[in-house]
Amino acid sequence: MQDKTYKLIELVGVSATSMEDAIQNAIGRANQTLKNLDWFELVEARGLIQDGKVGQYQVKLKVGFRLMG
Repeated sequence: MQDKTYKLIELVGVSATSMEDAIQNAIGRANQTLKNLDWFELVEARGLIQDGKVGQYQVKLKVGFRLMG
């Protein structure tokens, strides 16, 4: 079994429609510039209130990716 080492970063994803979309937006954007994304952890969820309604969903994620050997 090969040992693995991970780098951990924090991301904030944003969406006007849902928490799930905010997560997908953050992971999708990270995937454009990082390789070997393996896992994420939802750390925090919050939102923006506009005119008495939810205007924006925001999620903070920890994302782990394998360092290349």
